[in-house]
Amino acid sequence: MASDGQKVVLITGCSSGIGLRIAVMLAKDEKKRYHVIATMRDLKRKDKLVEAAGDAYGNTLTLQTLDVCSDESVKHCISSVKDRHIDVLINNAGIGLVGPLESISIDEMKNVFETNFFGVVRMIKEVMPDMKRRRGGHIIIVSSVMGLQGVVFNDVYAASKFAMEGFCESLAVQLLKFNVTVSMIEPGPVHTEFEAKMVEDVSRKEFPGTDPETVQYFKNVYLPSSVDIFETLGQTPDDIARCTKKVIEASRPRFRNLTNPLYTPIVALKYADETGGLSVRTFYHVLFNLGALMHVAMKALRCVTCGCLRGRTVSPD
Repeated sequence: MASDGQKVVLITGCSSGIGLRIAVMLAKDEKKRYHVIATMRDLKRKDKLVEAAGDAYGNTLTLQTLDVCSDESVKHCISSVKDRHIDVLINNAGIGLVGPLESISIDEMKNVFETNFFGVVRMIKEVMPDMKRRRGGHIIIVSSVMGLQGVVFNDVYAASKFAMEGFCESLAVQLLKFNVTVSMIEPGPVHTEFEAKMVEDVSRKEFPGTDPETVQYFKNVYLPSSVDIFETLGQTPDDIARCTKKVIEASRPRFRNLTNPLYTPIVALKYADETGGLSVRTFYHVLFNLGALMHVAMKALRCVTCGCLRGRTVSPD
């Protein structure tokens, strides 16, 4: 139970990765300003979080079961919080999907939207009336640069993030009237077990229904390039947690918070040409004409940056 003066922070998707690190960082705040309710679908997966939280577990951090794809689970979780009082909601739960479109079933696509988009909508719908009534609250969504700029072979994942960005951008205007703030956290590549496992899994798939040329480019060009980009530009879950904490503590939190300055020029391509042709042609040439050269360029960039820029986060102030 939160002490007087503590902000109640509820976070979805805390069994690993970004959600776990945000939960631990806030729970271990030196000034003990937060009471963290860390949630996950299956509490059998709590061990990593409990170990990382240490003494904070049971004090400034508690656990709850929550499946963002279930209306009943969402209502039960929020209702279990004292007075339904949540100061900060952090929507982090999400799943990925990568590969040639021809081999992805409609059910797989619906599953991505069910978690990445409708999961966020469910959470916001459940906490928003209480925040509006109290005239205060902060809703944070862990989005992605792929919610701003589409990336080849990530069609469905990017679409789910685009949908979430548009939903939240629209809602943010209304909620300002009630002193409720909406903030987007927009990482580029992040080193997590989730990403590593996904790359490993798709590299072994056959992709039935997809033409051989597309499969070849996906496996022999896109996947190696993706690994290079993650190794060169990738941040850690702690980097994203630090950025999120800054946004929570900012006097005037930004709506959009790109976490990785090395990725900003890629997003900027989209806005440099109102026709959209510049970014489409650039990505085409990078993938299909400069694949080998990009591998060399990424290695060179790794040497030049030495990791010093990869950990930088955008200041919300």
